[in-house]
Amino acid sequence: MNAAADGYGSSCIMSMSLDSCGKEQLKTQFVTREGVYKLLTLATYSRPNRIGYNVQTNTSVRVSFVGYSSSDTNGNNDRMCFNIGRELYVFYYKGTKKGADLTKPIDKKLYKGISPTCHDFNSTATTEDSLPLIVGFSTGLVQLIDPIRKDVSVLFNEEKIIDKTKVTCVKWVPNSKHLFLASHSSGQLYLYNETFTCGTTTPSYQQVKSGEGYTVHTCKTKSTRNPMYRWLIGGDYNSINEFAFSPCNIYLAVVSQDGFLRVFHYDKMELIGMARSYFGGFLCVCWSPDSRYIVVGGEDDLVTVYSISEHRVIARGQGHHSWVSVVAFDPYTSTPPSMESCLPGYYRLGSVGHDTQMCLWDITDDILHHVTLVSPLPVTSKQNGVINNAKHNVNANNIQKQTQDPMRLIGTTACPRFDQCPRLEPLICKKIAHDRLTALIFREDCFVAACQNGYVYTWARPGTITSLNAHLVSDPNSIMSSLDLPSLNPASAV
Repeated sequence: MNAAADGYGSSCIMSMSLDSCGKEQLKTQFVTREGVYKLLTLATYSRPNRIGYNVQTNTSVRVSFVGYSSSDTNGNNDRMCFNIGRELYVFYYKGTKKGADLTKPIDKKLYKGISPTCHDFNSTATTEDSLPLIVGFSTGLVQLIDPIRKDVSVLFNEEKIIDKTKVTCVKWVPNSKHLFLASHSSGQLYLYNETFTCGTTTPSYQQVKSGEGYTVHTCKTKSTRNPMYRWLIGGDYNSINEFAFSPCNIYLAVVSQDGFLRVFHYDKMELIGMARSYFGGFLCVCWSPDSRYIVVGGEDDLVTVYSISEHRVIARGQGHHSWVSVVAFDPYTSTPPSMESCLPGYYRLGSVGHDTQMCLWDITDDILHHVTLVSPLPVTSKQNGVINNAKHNVNANNIQKQTQDPMRLIGTTACPRFDQCPRLEPLICKKIAHDRLTALIFREDCFVAACQNGYVYTWARPGTITSLNAHLVSDPNSIMSSLDLPSLNPASAV
């Protein structure tokens, strides 16, 4: 057996090593079938003084990226935003090309009495001279800023007359320069237009859509104002933890603290599918690059794979030892199935969790087409208010009915028992931080992960380390100690 094959075999063994302090040792590189992934310690972003954020807080460190096409050949077309405690930073992101220069942020903000909880760049409106960024806060406030045009600052829900609870997720509506969605821990999702005001009085709503698990309202006013629409999903104070638009821009997937994934046709405001956790809430959601599959993770410590076309859970992954905080497909190593060539599909998935572990998963063709015998969703006889969708053969009202009695879903396509669907084993599972992991983003030359104490790590993909950037891999005598990483030795590269 050659060295590469031997390295790959050993990488599949989930070994643990302890340093002198008794902590499980952090990995600075690991091996997969593509090759070796390496941590670029000199490309790690954090607060300018590189001191970790030690104040106890429930506000997770989130990371957002945006890029744009220009004549700039210096590799500065990508921008990155991350929040740490009450601080918000925007940097040029240079990936695997150059080290992080923490002394020159594009913008830095320190908020008083509130903490940023989520943010999203508007990729449609981003130019060399404008960088629209929407930010949600712990008090329910939403702010539009432009880190380049410093004079831009628009506040939404400033007086908390729309919602008084924490903003859990914000996203620009795909291909829109002005529309964005904001979800709250109250279980409500609001559509805003950044050119409209919010008014000075509490909004009055009128219902435009309804189902037993969700309702949609619009503002009842003579003049147009924000919010344009309000969705109530899963009941009052059932926190919406995250939502995501499909890459095809047709569907919206929403995960909530009641343990449900709900999939909507966004423009029609119709429910087309759902899944349920074993227990606890779903915390995160992502779409496959071809919009065929959704993966969710949460408090049952599992990753769950859901098929849009089959309207069922098709697999679960077991590898984390605590809550799964982020799931993300890797579009650069995934090969969706091709109808023309009849080639089998293959998807690479990544997940990070409160156990400080990163797991990589391979979802292969045999998993995607595994046939299991499970009961269909229970059907009720009530017909009033039913929304029929012939294309998907789904009765949205019947789907919503089951949210009132979630135990009825055990053993059905929405929540098969553990022995009723394939179980995924992680390709690798490695400890890459000392604090819970809160972000995971796959890029062409690397992947980016963030942890709760405020560090944003860059991991180079196999084949991207050259003589020009090899110095970024590690510097045991300086930067490693400030990042609380062990010095590079054979035990830390498995």
